[in-house]
Amino acid sequence: MSPRISRSLPDNYIALVLFHIALGFIFYFQESISKLYFLVVMCYFIIHIVLEPSARKVQTIFLGCAYFTGAEVLFRMTDGGIAYEASKYLVILFMLMGMFFKGLNGKGYPYFFYLILLVPSILVASGTLSYFVNFRTNIAFVLSGPVCLGIAALFCYERKVTNRQLLDIIMYLSLPAISMTTYLFLYNPSVKDKLSGAVSNAALSGGFGPNQVSTALGLGMFAMVVRLFMKSPTLFLKVLNLIILGAMTFRAIVTFSRGGVFAAIIVIGAFLGTLFYHASNKMRNQIVVSFFLLMLTSGLSWVVSSNQTRGLIDKRYANENSKGIKKGDITTGRLTLFKEEIEGFLSSPFLGIGASRVKDRRVEAYGTQLPSHNEIGRLLSEHGILGIIIIMILIIKPIGFRTGNKRNYYFYAFLAFWFATINHSGMRIAAPSLLYAFALLNVVPERVYRKTIEGKRKAKESSSSSVITT
Repeated sequence: MSPRISRSLPDNYIALVLFHIALGFIFYFQESISKLYFLVVMCYFIIHIVLEPSARKVQTIFLGCAYFTGAEVLFRMTDGGIAYEASKYLVILFMLMGMFFKGLNGKGYPYFFYLILLVPSILVASGTLSYFVNFRTNIAFVLSGPVCLGIAALFCYERKVTNRQLLDIIMYLSLPAISMTTYLFLYNPSVKDKLSGAVSNAALSGGFGPNQVSTALGLGMFAMVVRLFMKSPTLFLKVLNLIILGAMTFRAIVTFSRGGVFAAIIVIGAFLGTLFYHASNKMRNQIVVSFFLLMLTSGLSWVVSSNQTRGLIDKRYANENSKGIKKGDITTGRLTLFKEEIEGFLSSPFLGIGASRVKDRRVEAYGTQLPSHNEIGRLLSEHGILGIIIIMILIIKPIGFRTGNKRNYYFYAFLAFWFATINHSGMRIAAPSLLYAFALLNVVPERVYRKTIEGKRKAKESSSSSVITT
């Protein structure tokens, strides 16, 4: 079945873009508004999830999860969230509300086992973590991401959505990235004034962690590419989305954190490869034109980035220091951290060394907190053999699901984002968890979806009539 480029456009798309550009200005000039906005949006989605008719509840849940996932780093950098992990907790809350109202698909039971397999590491940690650490905080830090993934995967498994709904969900991922891009331009309009060598630069990342900012912008880049290829029917919209994409790409590059940019390239490649493979000959011509515009925009963004960083960004991506000397480790220390995690696995292969014990060991050894950057290594060291089972569930289950559900053209892109992100940034943000879960959605044609909804409505009316008659 060939994908279709949508010719329709929600009337509020332009308004939403303008609103989120304005939001970036507001957050910069009055940062305290960020917390108020967080609370307003949180209440908005909770109320709507409760009050929406049954047919629209699931989509409202997905939009809420997508929006808070896209906005997570923005809220962190502007101190807007009610807690550091607030977006993950809200994704979990929204998905649990969905389970309450809409139930679960029994075929997703491996993710229930996955959640159970996380528990022993907490019990082990109760006996292995150092006395001086905050047990609750440390456990929440390392397990909030995996729990978020498990809950989201349980709810999303074979949940029916249409391509139009999925495009709206991806749009909600992109909107906060537009606000973040605006905020970054205001926070640091002159890149040249804040250069500090060919290393990750917090001053160019809104004063926040470059790795997380780069990842969030990379997610926004992917969402804007989807918008460009799938829902830009007019020249005006193509130009608008290319400008937004170019601005995001530039700000992602100049964070000097390569992980988010590389992840975006991989994810966009997976999406375009799937799209082109399933496209008709007529649609492939349109894809080629859009791809040319994408390459032109990306090339321009790189040229501007190179100019603004005085060539330091070229050295960064060539794995050189500011003097042009080749660095020995392209992973910037991540390989060493991964080796330490493997040593932790070998020292306690059955149940692992316990949740958060990897970071705890580094505090004891080096005196500094160095959290894991690789979720695979952390699962092995902190969960032992159970970690191997967890990894097998996470990889095998979606592949098995894909064999019978091939209409989700974003499946490989979503999985690629999850895998690329957990290997350079762990699960510090909710994005890899949510996009993994979205890969498990069952995308159906509009007519099938409407028929399903109508069938459920009639069954409910029939049931109500029977009760009244009795």
